[in-house]
Amino acid sequence: MTSRSQPTAAVLLAAGAGTRLGRGPKALLEYRQEPLVSYLVSVLRNGGCTEIVVVLGAGAGQIRRQADLSGCRVLDNPHWSGGMGSSFRLGAAAVPAGFHMLAVLVDQPGLTSAIVRRLLDSHKPGRVTAAAYRGTDGELQRGHPVLFDAALVAQAAETASGDSGARGFLLDHTDLIDIVDCSDESDGGDVDTAADLYRLE
Repeated sequence: MTSRSQPTAAVLLAAGAGTRLGRGPKALLEYRQEPLVSYLVSVLRNGGCTEIVVVLGAGAGQIRRQADLSGCRVLDNPHWSGGMGSSFRLGAAAVPAGFHMLAVLVDQPGLTSAIVRRLLDSHKPGRVTAAAYRGTDGELQRGHPVLFDAALVAQAAETASGDSGARGFLLDHTDLIDIVDCSDESDGGDVDTAADLYRLE
């Protein structure tokens, strides 16, 4: 286990238009009486993230008006429509030197502060620490969030392209990934289509 001596910056990826869901940007979906993006900022802060970078794209002005992002570094990605990769790179570039980076997706209402703390506490120097959840077959599947060691942030960002985020980096460096079972806190699911809206109830 590592100590908390090296701080962690969360990069909350919230730039998508939510086209498949058809309800506007997912960042503004209501969850527990507030926009989902605001709720997740609180989760990340309570989980131990020292800095929070929020990357916006579609509906950025509306999100800034309706969501409480105080205390966050809020960035607008003009290239958001090209996929998550550009948002990942933009967010990673804003992570202070020497900070680990926790990459977080805005469409996961099941994220808890306990999951965030578990990832931070489990992280080992020079490695990637990913939340994992048990599928219906009982097998652990790697999911989000993903914690990148400070020494790996720039390298992971370099490979991010299209809609894959850091997927390419993770596939090429499976030997660096430690997975942490978070099934007791969440199933790791996201809100992607109308069939997933029950996650907001």
